[in-house]
Amino acid sequence: MATIASAGAKKKKSCLKKFCNRNIDNVQLFLLALPAIILLFVFCYIPMGGIILAFKKFRVDLGIFESPWAGLKNFEFFFTSSDAWRVVRNTLGMNFLFILFTTVFSVLFAVMMFRLRSRRLVKTYQTVTLMPSFLSWVVVGYMVYALLMPGPMGLINQVIMFFGGEPVDWYSQPGYWPIILLIVKLWHGVGYNSLFYYASLMGIDKEFFEAAQLDGATKAQEFRYIILPFLKPIIIVMTLLNIGNIFRADFGLFFNVPRNVGVLYPTTDVIDTYVYRALTQLGDVGMSAAVGLVQSVVGFVLILVTNLVVRKIDPESALF
Repeated sequence: MATIASAGAKKKKSCLKKFCNRNIDNVQLFLLALPAIILLFVFCYIPMGGIILAFKKFRVDLGIFESPWAGLKNFEFFFTSSDAWRVVRNTLGMNFLFILFTTVFSVLFAVMMFRLRSRRLVKTYQTVTLMPSFLSWVVVGYMVYALLMPGPMGLINQVIMFFGGEPVDWYSQPGYWPIILLIVKLWHGVGYNSLFYYASLMGIDKEFFEAAQLDGATKAQEFRYIILPFLKPIIIVMTLLNIGNIFRADFGLFFNVPRNVGVLYPTTDVIDTYVYRALTQLGDVGMSAAVGLVQSVVGFVLILVTNLVVRKIDPESALF
């Protein structure tokens, strides 16, 4: 009996030790995640109470809760304005171009890095392409202005004049700016986005390529039948996340790069810059909150719908 009791005590001690070790690991992980949890709660969940501003006529002297109710007038103010169609068109159109071209160029760049045999070259190229992502849009805006400065002072105009052309006043020609913004966006973000695809490619077993080479497969066939299937899940996840923000523009890009020039509004004015002007020039907090709420709801619905479509086609590639 004493032997059985001793064995039982040892077993309990062993289980208790495992339980304590497991909890210690969980506590450590929780402490590591705690700063991010606090930031997420403070900046994402607490501000949700401000949604009420979308349905009120905000007055500073009365505060958020004492301000009179406005119903849906804040939403009507935006959607019935003459600028609503323009800013919605620009936001959706430019974000669609950004998603499409950023995905294509990021995948191609990741595949190029994966094909390189020299790790030193890979690190060099990745460092060079990743550096623009650390530059703020204010700095990028001044860099673009140095290139596109009106008259003979701009670097691009100097190149045009060198080949016998006439200088272009870029900041008075709205038709050029969708292409300019797309190029700037690709330069700024392709290096960063390609890291996700490159990391996925590093998980491919080399034996797949060896078998394909023995069967006489070309590089294009390797890309189609080996690389693309491995990248498919991460491409779908990244696209789903981007679609969730398709109704929300990158304010820094659209405000700082075109320099908020009114002549360029037909192609550069998006929802976020329009709301910013409404807030700073008109002081209309209710309308700004209403548009922000619409952006969040539309993004949420788009994620659900897109994920549902993906689930119907390929359940394993769905986000949830």
